[in-house]
Amino acid sequence: MSVIAMLENRYSTRAYLDTPAPQELLETIFAQAQLAPSNCNVQPWQTCVVSGKKKDALKDDLITAVMSGKPANPDFNWLPKYEGIHRDRQFGSANALYNSIGVTREDKRGRQLAMIRNWSFFDAPHVAFFTMDKYLDIMGAVDLGIYAQSLSLILTEHGLSSCMQGALGQFPDPVKKALNLPEQRGILFGMSFGYADESAPVNTTRTDREEIANAVSFFN
Repeated sequence: MSVIAMLENRYSTRAYLDTPAPQELLETIFAQAQLAPSNCNVQPWQTCVVSGKKKDALKDDLITAVMSGKPANPDFNWLPKYEGIHRDRQFGSANALYNSIGVTREDKRGRQLAMIRNWSFFDAPHVAFFTMDKYLDIMGAVDLGIYAQSLSLILTEHGLSSCMQGALGQFPDPVKKALNLPEQRGILFGMSFGYADESAPVNTTRTDREEIANAVSFFN
């Protein structure tokens, strides 16, 4: 499959089959992702791939943390709130998701339950946490974004689906405890992945893309 075909066909997958990928395949995929470019080749990513019983226990700890009512305490700056056209696109994405699962705007409980599924990894058999040393700040975040996009496309080439999740960086404490991460390491975001359940209504969610005229300027 070409890169263009993968970009045209992939989507944020929020329902998965209970079918883990073989360990050998995972090692191949993450070795291939090491080819991703980074600023000055610093390769700042430290990726934690969690599966099996460890993933299930971490899921329970994360949901407990989220449901405790305590505010999120991300390692990095997740404070900016979208404005203008960016807020409009955010709402459009949310509406596409809720419409696909039959949740109305007035159904606050339904929306909360849909949100909580972020921290259950959408029942995916695997989850990756993208971490880096905190001092790297925005430069490291740029590199992690490039790495994660490369990884997503490699997963697609191998027949696996994924969903990038900023939510997985909002409550880092249970993750750091479970994975014994040092204090200087921060969790930027995460990604659930596995084999998509194509029959799930939530996986019919699709979002629009802006016209190139509003996104790109050419200068000669």
